[in-house]
Amino acid sequence: MTDRDDAEGSANAEPGADTEVPGDSEDPNEGEQYHLEVEPGDVADAVLLPGNPERVPKITAFWDDSEEVGHHREYRTVTGTYEGAPISVTSTGIGSPSAAIAVEELARVGADTLLRVGSCGAIQPEMSVGDLVITTGAVRQEGTSAEYVREDYPSSADHEVVSALIAAAERLGYDYHTGITMSADSFYAGQGRPGFEGFEAAGSDRLVDDLREANVANIEMEASAILTLANVYDLRAGAVCTVYANRETGEFRTEGEQRAAETASLAVKLLARMDEIKRERGVDRWHAGLSLE
Repeated sequence: MTDRDDAEGSANAEPGADTEVPGDSEDPNEGEQYHLEVEPGDVADAVLLPGNPERVPKITAFWDDSEEVGHHREYRTVTGTYEGAPISVTSTGIGSPSAAIAVEELARVGADTLLRVGSCGAIQPEMSVGDLVITTGAVRQEGTSAEYVREDYPSSADHEVVSALIAAAERLGYDYHTGITMSADSFYAGQGRPGFEGFEAAGSDRLVDDLREANVANIEMEASAILTLANVYDLRAGAVCTVYANRETGEFRTEGEQRAAETASLAVKLLARMDEIKRERGVDRWHAGLSLE
């Protein structure tokens, strides 16, 4: 049993029993991280962030090699290489609160590039199930990022990550769209769906229509928090999601899950090449005038 298990089980301890938990309660992350159970050196600079831990082996199936370096609660972390480029993946669970924990602890062990990889609901009629949506920015309809920074702070994707994801989708021949993502805190009421026994949240009847009219592309639950925290902490971040449902047409299928995984993995390889080119040219940022070839 670990010290963490002891701490989590202290509520069930005998009255008057002493429980010793090492570390600082304000920042219990010295060395091994409290939730992810990873240490400096365990993860690559670039980390893919799916929600579901079951997606991790589906992602690493595209890699040259991989090794699990941490698994605790919803957080499963694997590190390896993709076409020679170092790469890691950490599942975040559902929603922005747990995704923000992953961002915090990955940054503390040295990660500087984060790519959300997931599924979404499209709200524009031209988007088909199985297509990819590459996020350029996000509507912050989640509460986590507001606990870090004022609500009018933008949630924007890093242009190098967006460029790498687009280049990867083009090279792989996958249909994709770019645009604004809305991140919600709930799957049902927060996305305009009926709750238990038909409950409807205030304004839910107009939510999807209002977003569609504002040219928002898709809805999911983690991107805006990941992007916002990355900008606050001066990290690179982006998101690519496979369309599982189109809220305009009513179509729903769990199709194309691995397209986002393969696209994000290739994007990490392209980002490594971008970084190499920047070093060769002596510049701080990659731009379209610098070839990836």
